[in-house]
Amino acid sequence: MTIGIVVFPGSNCDRDVRWALEGCLGVPTRFLWHEERDLQGLEAVVLPGGFSYGDYLRCGAIARFAPVLEEVRRFASEGGPVLGICNGFQVLTELGLLPGALTRNIGLHFVCEPAPLEVRPGACRWLAGYQSGEEIALPIAHGEGRYQVQEDQLRQLEDNGQVVLRYKTNPNGSMGDVAGLCNPQGNVRGLMPHPERACDQLTGGEDGRRLLASLLG
Repeated sequence: MTIGIVVFPGSNCDRDVRWALEGCLGVPTRFLWHEERDLQGLEAVVLPGGFSYGDYLRCGAIARFAPVLEEVRRFASEGGPVLGICNGFQVLTELGLLPGALTRNIGLHFVCEPAPLEVRPGACRWLAGYQSGEEIALPIAHGEGRYQVQEDQLRQLEDNGQVVLRYKTNPNGSMGDVAGLCNPQGNVRGLMPHPERACDQLTGGEDGRRLLASLLG
């Protein structure tokens, strides 16, 4: 299989994701420049972290209009796996593929630290190999990771099993301790932590390797 990695002006984790997928998992990747429209031959797409278009206006607000995302939306609607990491998660909410919004951290400071997480696989087919309540640790690095949504919608997300990652110690004020979500069909997943930065013992453990391996089905 080949996994596409979207590259926006301002992306800074695209090569980290490529290293994790190719170097640690042996999976071929292809960079997708933001103006491209060709997703042929891809079996999954990753929107990496960074500062797409400089995070002007708000995170992901300009990226949502990128030509490549028209094709990503179509790819997702046909059941294709799409993963958004950090800024990629923000883009998925702006694009409407995931509900809610990621806003300024409650302390208004950038946070960069290991984050203990609880996995709730729920509807997410990519997390089928995890036990509900299993704990992992992944690094976070964001200034706008506070997840917000209407309270009744949050309850609906929880009831539907769409809240797939929760912070054990909430670092940013996210409602419901939300660290990651999936769509109702389970093929679109967004998370603020960085699994690509935890793929070997020298760079923060291997919990991220297992999570990225779920892209392989």
